[in-house]
Order: sequence, then structure tokens, then C-alpha cells
Amino acid sequence: MENLRLSVSDCVAIINQTLEFAYPSVVVVGEIASFKVNQGKYVFFDIKDEQASLNCFMMVYQLRQPLENGMKVEVVAQPKLTPWGKFSLTVREVRPVGEGSLKRAFELLVKKLQKEGLFDPSRKRRLPTLPSHIGVISSVDAAGYKDFLRIVEDRWGGLQIEVANVQVQGAAAPRQIVRALEHFNEMANPPEVIVIIRGGGSADDLGAFNDEPLARAIAASRVPTLVGIGHEVDTTLACMVADVRAATPSNAAQLLVPDKQELITQYNRRLSSVARVVTRHFDQQRRLAQQAQQRALSHLERSLRDLLRTHGATRRTLRELHPSRVLRRGYALVRDDSNVVIRDGDQLAEGQIIMVELEKSIIKAGVQNVDKK
Repeated sequence: MENLRLSVSDCVAIINQTLEFAYPSVVVVGEIASFKVNQGKYVFFDIKDEQASLNCFMMVYQLRQPLENGMKVEVVAQPKLTPWGKFSLTVREVRPVGEGSLKRAFELLVKKLQKEGLFDPSRKRRLPTLPSHIGVISSVDAAGYKDFLRIVEDRWGGLQIEVANVQVQGAAAPRQIVRALEHFNEMANPPEVIVIIRGGGSADDLGAFNDEPLARAIAASRVPTLVGIGHEVDTTLACMVADVRAATPSNAAQLLVPDKQELITQYNRRLSSVARVVTRHFDQQRRLAQQAQQRALSHLERSLRDLLRTHGATRRTLRELHPSRVLRRGYALVRDDSNVVIRDGDQLAEGQIIMVELEKSIIKAGVQNVDKK
């Protein structure tokens, strides 16, 4: 068989075509070594085990978690031969594996985002008191999502809930959740709050919520965010950057809407309390009015008694001053012949006829003389 004669570049191209056909994608698990970032764009590292080592290359924007030497990872990559004859893996995805590596990646990312202020309480917003339009990001098949809907309906009900159905674990989950966040934020009529929920699981299951681009997307949301991931003991970056963290999906529903029956009970108690206050105030005012009325009646009674006493005294005085009583005491009433009462100082003429009225008789007499007293 005659050997195939090729140029160097053709040979590299054929080898890469063969690799692409035979191994379009490989998943390699190993330990990171010689990790470095060049020009803020390119990432180089080796992935190794006890017997071998492979060169790896990727772009910075593909990193979803911080990496460092000694961390055990799983890379999804395409084998390639470089034009310089160096075999390497062009990495599409890299994920820490194992409890130690996951924990270390989480610690590195927490430190990085904390330094940028993404966990600062001052940047976090309150949830709306009673939202009528809610955006939910979750897997619609998950038990946590169903619990959330049931509790919301039981506590309040009648709300507009829009759901973005996404994967909540695995490599594709962070990107889907980020796209769902972008969708809700770009709506002409966005929801009043975005809720991200997922039930419990292992550290690997919840790893999607420790994704750096996802954490940044939650922090950048213009709509307030409520995140309930796992159980109360579980802490993810998504929870830490959210405006409000719920311990569980069920707790997210409790934080989001009040209990209608509990509110009715509270309002009834308040109404009863107000009614008692109003009743006490009314009773107090009634007592004050009754006291004022009694004082007024007492005053009127005293005034009436005083008037009656004054009236009695006046009547007695008038009775004593009546001409008949005066005549009884020996006085007389003198009139002229025209029956006009003669007063002291009136001019009388001698021979003038006058009428002298006593108590029981009238005397007709003539004037003989008038002497000044």
C-alpha cells in the first residue's frame, strides 16, 4: 500500500477531521494544574490524573465558576491538534465535581461576588405587599413548584402567575434560568416579582444555582427577586444575591402572599377593638351629657324656685299696694267732679266739688280752703 503524502497543514486538518468524526465531544474528569488566564480572554490549564495530562483551552466567558489548581473537574471538550502540532482539548464546559471541589469553587465565587457588593443588604429591595402579577421560574414537574402553587392558591388565590418552565439541575439549567430572567425583565408588562424555586437535593443537584452568570443575572434583575432553593440548611449563590431568600419553595409562597383567612381574623379583631373603643367613648360621652343635663336641670330648678320666690314677694308687695288695701289702712282717694284723681300739687278752687273715696264709702264734699303743708 502506497503511503499518503500530505503537507503539514493538510495532515493537521485530516487528523482534526478524524477526531471530530470519531470524538465530536468527550467528557474528561481530572485535576486542574497550571491554570492561567491570558489577556483577560483566554483560559489555559492542564487536566491530569496519576498517569497522564492533557492541555485544555477555553474562553473566559465560558467559565461559570472560578477554578484553581488542584480542583477536581469534569470538562466537556472537543479533541484537537493545534497548527503547532500540540494536542489539546477545546473546552465547552467545565464543572467542579466532588464535595471538596464544589465547596472550594463556591467559596471562591462567594469571595469574588462579596467583594463586588452583590450581597450587600443596601442594594436589596422589598417584595411588593400583595403582588397581582407573579413570574415563576421552575420545573413544572417538580414537587416544590406544585407545593408553591398550592400554598399561594390556599393563602390568597386569583393571582396572575406566569411560569417559565426550565431545568433546575444539570449543565443546561443555569443558561435556561438566565434566559427566563431576561424574558421576564424584557416584557412590556413585567411581573411585580420573579420567584425562582427548586426543591431539595444533593450538592451536585443544587450546583446549577451556584453559577456565576446566573448569580449576576439575578442581581441585575430590574424586577425584585425571591429565591427558594432546597431546604432551610441549603445556601446557594442564587439565594445570596436575591432580594429576598426563602428557606424552601413552600416558604417562598408564604413570604410572597399573606394568608387571607388570617387577615380576615386580624381585621375582625381590629374591628372588635375599634367597636369597643367607640362604645367606651359613646358611654363616656353619654355619661357626660347626662351629668350636664342634670346640672342644667338643677340650675333651672333653682332659678325657677328663685323666680317663684321673687314672684311671690312681688305679688305680696303688689297686693299690699292695691288701692283697696291702702284705703283699708285709713287712706282716702280724692277725685274731682270729672272723676280724675287729684294729686298733691294740683290746683283746687274754693267751692270746688270733690269726691272722697274711703274703704266702704264715697263722700261728696266741697273745698273750703287749701293750705300748703
